Amino acid sequence: MHNQPLRRLYQGLQQLATPQRYLFTPADMRVLVRDISDRAYRALLSRAADDNILIRLCRGLYLYTPAKPNPGLVLYHAAARLRANNLNYISLESALSDAGVISQLPLNWLTLMSSGRTQVIRCGAFGTLEFIHTSRKAAELQGQIDYDDRCRLWRAKPALALADMKRTRRNLDLIDWNVANELV
Repeated sequence: MHNQPLRRLYQGLQQLATPQRYLFTPADMRVLVRDISDRAYRALLSRAADDNILIRLCRGLYLYTPAKPNPGLVLYHAAARLRANNLNYISLESALSDAGVISQLPLNWLTLMSSGRTQVIRCGAFGTLEFIHTSRKAAELQGQIDYDDRCRLWRAKPALALADMKRTRRNLDLIDWNVANELV
């Protein structure tokens, strides 16, 4: 009998999930098992995580593994989902690494500028999100960021990423200035 809510949770997730939609908040999943108490629901999530059908990516976000997401995109999608109400864009070391301006970057570490607060969020085996606060408004960034459909995030062009590096006083030692000067 006690497995029935778990079965309902899995059935509901199976219907909702796709390879593109595989990250769920506890609130998203709560509607699938409305009839149980909050305490029972927390226990249910814990039990689901033990089964490895749901992976607790970080506080407030779960990955439904049967959806088989692209592992290389999970961190990006988690960032977009966690800060959906903020202006966020891939910048700093991540944007410069993607542009070939920085050759070495810690594996699975994603740096983003965000209108939200500065925060580092560990996402288990998938890596780490580093949000750095910016007070810049979207209008100020026009022409300096492009939308990346695969990542579901905005991405800084190299000139903006370099400016962000300087403004936030990040270490500039890894920058290949020959490449940077060609792109800026």
